[in-house]
Amino acid sequence: MKVVILAGGLGTRLMEETTLRPKPMVEIGGRPSLWHIMQSYAAYGLDEFVIALGYKGEVIKEYFLKYRLMNSNLQERPSGASFEAPVNWDVSLVDTGEKTMTGGRLRRLKPQLSDQTFMVTYGDGLADVDLGKLLAFHRSHGRIATLTAVQSPERSTRMVLDRDRVTAFQRSECGGGWINGGFFVFEPELFDYLDGDSDTLEAAGLSRLARDGQLMSFGHEGFWQCMDTVMERDLLETLWSDGQAPWLRVDGAIAAANDPRTLEQARRRGRNLAASSQAKQATAAT
Repeated sequence: MKVVILAGGLGTRLMEETTLRPKPMVEIGGRPSLWHIMQSYAAYGLDEFVIALGYKGEVIKEYFLKYRLMNSNLQERPSGASFEAPVNWDVSLVDTGEKTMTGGRLRRLKPQLSDQTFMVTYGDGLADVDLGKLLAFHRSHGRIATLTAVQSPERSTRMVLDRDRVTAFQRSECGGGWINGGFFVFEPELFDYLDGDSDTLEAAGLSRLARDGQLMSFGHEGFWQCMDTVMERDLLETLWSDGQAPWLRVDGAIAAANDPRTLEQARRRGRNLAASSQAKQATAAT
């Protein structure tokens, strides 16, 4: 199954980092956040990736062109050099336009996605979503689209729900409630809801799907954190440095070889750090 990662936005709220590189290339633990996202999917056997490029897409191209060289054991023989590849990913890098919106980027990928169920996520959000259960849930309800719903204490666009079905989106001036956390599953009929490059996935595609009763939500109460600001980047870096990166799994467990703390402890600390980060941002904005 193909996994699309939207990696073309400007990242205007993280300009300290994104002047020279796209936001998915901002590093956590010395690796781009894009790599962390791909590892999360690969842990579930989902390793066929389509990266939708835009702003500074050449930086991502260069990274993958050099990836095997910089992350492999190299053996030099008379017949030539050989590499021992660290991962076996199928990666397609597709230019989707520097100013194209999220829905438009997906629409440009229609030739590669129009014959199968596919998954999509943003290039700046990390979570410990159980992707196997997400996919099973999508297949169980028979509708076109599933999004992962997460709780947010910030003012944001919240979902109106009828059990697991999303009926609408509305802007909220108070915190709390379920929001779109990315980690989508779509059927090819999604493309009937996208018109052109100026369409956002959120305001156009998802809203139209909700109107037609074709959008379901998969509730996720574990770790989830976007990376829109320097403070959020620092939060994720802290979790990684402490050996508490809940978004990376090895056989269903936290990828923290040197830390005996449990996944639930890491999730709890991650949520607490995220809440503290968001509270500091709200205070600074007033």
